[in-house]
Amino acid sequence: MKILGIDTSCDETAAAVVADGKAVLSNIVASQVETHQEYGGIVPELASRKHIEAINYIVSRALAEADVAFKDLEAIAVTNRPGLIGALLVGVAAAKSLAYCHGLPLLGINHIEGHIYANYMVHDALTFPHICLTVSGGHTLLVEVHEGWKYKVLGSTQDDAAGEVYDKVAKYLGLGFPGGKVIDELAQKGNPSAIKFPRPMRNSGDYQFSFSGIKTSVRYFVEKARRAGILVENGQEPAKDANPDTVTVEDIAASFQAAVVDVLVYKSIRAAKSTSTKAITLTGGVAANSQLRASLKTAAAEIGAEVYYPPMNLCTDNGAMIAGIAYEKYKQGLRDGLSLNATPNGTIE
Repeated sequence: MKILGIDTSCDETAAAVVADGKAVLSNIVASQVETHQEYGGIVPELASRKHIEAINYIVSRALAEADVAFKDLEAIAVTNRPGLIGALLVGVAAAKSLAYCHGLPLLGINHIEGHIYANYMVHDALTFPHICLTVSGGHTLLVEVHEGWKYKVLGSTQDDAAGEVYDKVAKYLGLGFPGGKVIDELAQKGNPSAIKFPRPMRNSGDYQFSFSGIKTSVRYFVEKARRAGILVENGQEPAKDANPDTVTVEDIAASFQAAVVDVLVYKSIRAAKSTSTKAITLTGGVAANSQLRASLKTAAAEIGAEVYYPPMNLCTDNGAMIAGIAYEKYKQGLRDGLSLNATPNGTIE
């Protein structure tokens, strides 16, 4: 069974063809990073316009690379929640038009479910139930995943998502957009114990997250260090007679990342222990972070649990994960009519 999956939930126009929920025949993504870089973040209106420009071409490429025509498809799936409403509407309108023209069933898919499913596409050993930590620019949540793709949300961010905070901190440090990769790389050269940034809600006794406090703390620290003239900016070398209180961008990046990773790992392990789960999955754009992957694996090993994460091309937004979970939903009988609409919000319970 071949399904075309479309995702335009944020700033990437994506389409893919997947067979039987796991075999990725094509996975095409058009990035808008260059468009948004000069603004230091995603501009929703620009994202929508870029999706309109790219969507037909990306869908055509996905079909061509998979060597299939519309007559070979069983259904069309599209992310219709959650996300930037203007961006979502482009994908939904395209999917509805294609489904109508080619007489194919239409399935509206929750973007977060796609991320959760991504690990199942590549890890045959993954069992149920398992704990999933989904971390991206728009989402941070812990989910207990049960057979049949039933979910229990244990906790989520109460303010900023972890990926969003990475982008904001990178902006404060003059590192450009997006911030995740560059901060991860700089952190590997810095001292994670150089600055004691807060760990909000780490010991709250629940599974909720909060990252706004870390973001604000980094901002105030950077501003104060610049006023005091003790911040060595990115690309600069500390002077031989530098103030002993001098800090580098690498140290700030390492200390910031250590704080974020500490909270994410601590709560994920706590959730696994409380549910006696021996499998933890990590997914979403921030799942590409090297320290988060390594720290979660080390902590999980101490409780006898396994950690699974998808390859890089299934961490970030993509159409393959949408087509994959759509296969499971199709088997469960899900069908959406041409009245399908987009919504910026959406839970998975």
